[in-house]
Parts: sequence; C-alpha cells; structure tokens
Amino acid sequence: MSLRYALLALLTAQPMTGYDLAKSFHSSVGHVWSAPDSQIYPELRRMETGGLIEATAVARSTQATQATKRIYHITALGEQAFRAWMAEPVEYLRERDPAHLRAAYFEWADPDSVREQLRAHVRHWGGLREQWQGQFAAIRDRTHPIFVQRLLISPESERPRIAAYKLFAYEGLIARAEQEIGWAERGLRLADELEPKPPEGVRGKLGEGGGTSPGEEVDL
Repeated sequence: MSLRYALLALLTAQPMTGYDLAKSFHSSVGHVWSAPDSQIYPELRRMETGGLIEATAVARSTQATQATKRIYHITALGEQAFRAWMAEPVEYLRERDPAHLRAAYFEWADPDSVREQLRAHVRHWGGLREQWQGQFAAIRDRTHPIFVQRLLISPESERPRIAAYKLFAYEGLIARAEQEIGWAERGLRLADELEPKPPEGVRGKLGEGGGTSPGEEVDL
C-alpha cells in the first residue's frame, strides 16, 4: 500500500496528470519505493474511486478535436489518509538480500565468479549512489522541480524544515550505498587473500592443452 501514499505525497505538492505523476514518481519517491507504470495507473484509478483524489478534465494544448487530459488533485480525505499513514509506525519487512545470501556461501563458487559478483555489487550501488547524490544536490541547490513547487506552496517558516528532512532522507540513502560499496570492496580484498590468482606464466601453462599431465611439473 505504500505506492498509494507515495503518490499522495507527490500530489501534496501540486496537481498532476497521470503521465506527470509517473514521471515525477520515478525521479523522486521512486528512489525509495519503486513501482512500474503498470502499477501506478491502476492505483490512481483505485484512489479516485476511494475518494482520495479527484480528476479534472482540461483541454490539451493540441490541435486535436476535443482532446482532453485528466489532472489529479488530492482531496481532503486524501490529505487525512496521508497524515494518518505518516503517523503510523513503520512496519519493517523481513529481509531478502540475495547478494549477502550468496556471499555466505562463496566457497561454492569459482573465485573469478566471486570477484565478478562483488564487482557487479560495486557497480550497482555506485550507480544508485550517483543518482541519490544528484537528488541531494538538486534539493540542496533548490533546482529539483517538485521540491521547488513544494516550497512555493508552503509557508516560509516551514521551508527550512521541509528541506532538512528531504536532505536527511537522501543522506541515509547515500550512506547505505557507500556502506554496500565498502563491503564489496572488502570482499574483493578477502577473495584475493583466500583465492590468490596464479602468476601469469603459470596460468598460461595451465590453460594450454587443458591442464598438466600426470607427473608433469609446473614451474611455480
């Protein structure tokens, strides 16, 4: 149900079309609660049916005859539901972490596979860190469009509080990414300690003809 409240959170800043909501979702709250468009649009219809949002049909800026678009607004009931959700304690989900599960059994994997999985972990979290750092900078510099709109509709006295909490959220995400990157880099060093690579000359000899023959000496 968090998708519903993520969408309501966006609509507390300004009314939006379904398209604009989906676009804003992926560039903001989608960093902490991901969902594809195939889930967003049905959820909007359910929210409208439930009275949490309402839609107004307005003419599109196009030459097409009778072309309209629907702009969603949060209702008083929607604001009430959002405030009630924000007051609830967080219900933490049971952990499902395939990367750390595999790491616990790396002795079953080929050393090169271990290293590649750890490098992939660094790349994955490095990409997320870059995204989150961009969001942090856009909020800090007041260039994030949704954040700027939220400030515009908020009392000036509330603006420092709004900014501080947004930055706090992204600081946590960035710290999480850095922790995961550091963990994987320590794993790479551990793999080199436990599974040292043979010298280049030895690897070349081992690779020729599928390995060594019985009794054949390998120069180590």
